[in-house]
Amino acid sequence: MNIAFAFKNFEPSDHLKKYARRRFEKLGRFLHKSENVEMTVNLSVDKFRHKAEVQFAGDNINLSAVEQSEDMYATVDMILDKIEAQLKKHMEKMKEKRRGGRADEHAFVYNTMLEGRERTIIGMEDKFSPKPLHLDEAALQLEQRRDDVFMVFLNAESSRINVLYRRKDGDFGVIDTGR
Repeated sequence: MNIAFAFKNFEPSDHLKKYARRRFEKLGRFLHKSENVEMTVNLSVDKFRHKAEVQFAGDNINLSAVEQSEDMYATVDMILDKIEAQLKKHMEKMKEKRRGGRADEHAFVYNTMLEGRERTIIGMEDKFSPKPLHLDEAALQLEQRRDDVFMVFLNAESSRINVLYRRKDGDFGVIDTGR
C-alpha cells in the first residue's frame, strides 16, 4: 500500500508523519492480496481547525473521508476510524458477493431432509413477468440458448404459465400449470 502525504499551511513534524503512516498502514490487514492500493492523505490547518482528507483507491475500491478537530493527532485517529469502517463494509460486501449474493427481504430458506442429509433450499420471491409466446416460439428461443435447461413463459394461446424444458434425449418437454 502506497501512502502519499500532502501538508497545507503548516510544517509537519517527523513524529506526526511517522504517527500517521503507522496508523494508516494498519489498514493493510483488510486488503489481503491487493498490491495496487494508493492512499492520499491531505492534512491542513486553518486557524484552529485541523483537517484531514483521505482518498483511498485500489482494485475495485474507491473510498474517501474528511474529518476535522482542534488537534491533528485526534483528526488522524478519527479519519482512520471512518476509513476503517468504510473498508470493513466494502470487504463484507465483496465477501457476500463471492458467496453468491446477499439475502434480501424477499428471500426464503427451507431446510429439508434429502437422501438422509439435511439440505437447504434457497429461493427468491421475485417479480417475474413472463412474455406471452406461442409454444413453437418458446422452443425456438430455448433451442438458441444452448446453456439453458428450461424456460418459463406465458402461453399466448391458453394465457397460462408454461415451463418448457430440455430433456436428456434432446427433445423438449412442456409443463402446463393450468391442467
